[in-house]
Amino acid sequence: MKAVVQVGYGSADVLTLKEIDTPVIADDDVLVRVQAASLAAGDYFGMRGMPFPIRMYIGFPKPKKDFVVGADLAGRVEAVGRNVTRFRPGDEVFGQCSRACAEYTCAGEDKLVHKPRGLTSEQAAAVPTSALTALHALRDHGKVQPGQKVLINGASGGVGTFAVQIAKVLGAEVTGVCSTGNVDTVRAIGADHVIDYTREDFTRGEPRFDLILDNAASHSFAECRRVLAPGGILMPNSGHAGMGYVVKAFALSLFLRRQGRSFVSLPNQADLVTLKELLEAGRVTPVIDRTYPLSEALEAFRYLDQGHARGKVVIVVEKGG
Repeated sequence: MKAVVQVGYGSADVLTLKEIDTPVIADDDVLVRVQAASLAAGDYFGMRGMPFPIRMYIGFPKPKKDFVVGADLAGRVEAVGRNVTRFRPGDEVFGQCSRACAEYTCAGEDKLVHKPRGLTSEQAAAVPTSALTALHALRDHGKVQPGQKVLINGASGGVGTFAVQIAKVLGAEVTGVCSTGNVDTVRAIGADHVIDYTREDFTRGEPRFDLILDNAASHSFAECRRVLAPGGILMPNSGHAGMGYVVKAFALSLFLRRQGRSFVSLPNQADLVTLKELLEAGRVTPVIDRTYPLSEALEAFRYLDQGHARGKVVIVVEKGG
């Protein structure tokens, strides 16, 4: 099968499209014929090999042999292990796994759910990591309540476009911060107010927010806290900001009640089901910037590396539903 394999650390030039063996499923696994895979910040970090601890998973001093990139996918079940009860061959699924940028991959039964009705494979593949990150940040860590004022910095990115919509689902009044070219997109997905950061600095404005989800790291933590309401919290999401951003957020959170710490969003089937229901109800819609065929996956990573994607970047492996 064809797969995008990482052979080193650095720019997209460390990736190559290669013919490798189709994976063999274990008893608790599902073999998926991948139709689409989307890229996330974790793929960028993995490609760069930074922060350094990520190499403990990918490989040190270089990636493991035939290390296939990608973690989000949508596709069709090809075969199931003997302990799998939730799926059968032919089912359309989406979720998180390793080795997604390939014609076939294996995933644990608990990492997949049935594909939402009415969504294409490209749309479904765009959801898992970014939407789960937004859901966990706002619902679980930020504990957003109806009527609260929430600001999403980096509202047009992969996590940001889902965060705007999920904050609205939670009943918040949402302000999105983005560049001029993305204002209409952020408004179209439900933001009550949109700030064009090229014309206005939200940290110097009058509004006060109960929660700021910072996906962009474009201002210091002190500047962001300046526009928090009493009892408000600044929730950092590292994005492409790097390890220093994460460490500083953690250190400050030990002394400042309004400083949230960076968090790890772990995939789970229950929350994938929650997202599936929101998608089917039309309350959340994936925003896709660009799609690339598997043969042009390196170009997709080069585009991701620029850090200006509007919504998600998706690799189409096989044309599906």
